[in-house]
Amino acid sequence: MRDSDSVAVYFLNAMLHAWRDQPQRRDAQLRGVGIDPALLDQADARVPAKAFTQLWLEMIQVLDDEFFCLDRHGMPLGSFALICRGLIQEPTLEKALRQCLGNFALFLRDLRGALSVRGGRAVISVQSGIDDPLTRVYAEETYLVLVIGLLCWLAGRRIVIDRTELAVARAAQEDDTLLWGADLRLGSGRTEVEFDSAYLRLPVVQDLAALKTFLRTAPQGLVIRFRNQNGVVAEVYRHLRARGYGQWPTLTVLAERLGLSASSFRRQLEREGRSYQQIKDEVRRAMAFERLREGTLSIAEIAEQTGFQEPSAFHRAFKKWTGHSPGSYRARLSGR
Repeated sequence: MRDSDSVAVYFLNAMLHAWRDQPQRRDAQLRGVGIDPALLDQADARVPAKAFTQLWLEMIQVLDDEFFCLDRHGMPLGSFALICRGLIQEPTLEKALRQCLGNFALFLRDLRGALSVRGGRAVISVQSGIDDPLTRVYAEETYLVLVIGLLCWLAGRRIVIDRTELAVARAAQEDDTLLWGADLRLGSGRTEVEFDSAYLRLPVVQDLAALKTFLRTAPQGLVIRFRNQNGVVAEVYRHLRARGYGQWPTLTVLAERLGLSASSFRRQLEREGRSYQQIKDEVRRAMAFERLREGTLSIAEIAEQTGFQEPSAFHRAFKKWTGHSPGSYRARLSGR
């Protein structure tokens, strides 16, 4: 974890939700880890990752709940370690994921996760019995953070999410694209994430020794390592987003601009679970989704702006990403 790593204050509000009616206790806990309580009211605020990690570890101890009391039963201390021990024995991510969802169901009463695989797409859906909207969105998003974070750790790489829907609307966050992919729909009435089912065939690469280290540093492993707004991946992502596709530099040129050798640049990206080509592909997808939502450009113009030589190539790629054509996706967004 680098000194510059940080986490959106939104996640602190989720962790502290159980004390929403005990502001003095909540504020004392924050001050104890060096966080100014006034930041909770600043939607765009960020806190140092080290303070976030310390708060996470202290809160689960104080609450005796590794799910921050967002579920009426919750996860007593030791639950998460027990879940993880079973997962490292599985040969593939699919088997590990199915066991993961089943193991969470042993503890949580208000949330249920399910995996469905349809052709080249995998979908994790979450069913909730929580009535309060704010508690529900915190609980469902925390659940997905834990599950997706575990998948990334088990595979030793970042899982690219192609579509995310959260049933309850909440304010957009700076970290949203890195956390949930380019196609994020807030307040859609259902909660699910979709990704390429090829990930499910990846081997589980972690063992018991790795698990012991992971459990000591779980917050940064789940929230920071593979999805960090201040990481190298995020820096590259922002660099590309600020430029048109035709202006994107080669890996060597970008490495020089960042003050790195090409080999060091590759290694830093690999530590965060990505390659330069994968980031470029993600940014192209993000640009395509944004242009389609805006509705001002034709599909041919969007194809050109996102680096496709022919609209037909864009159609094929988009259908692979979503299962829909660009036109039908735009029509669904507009409610036609």
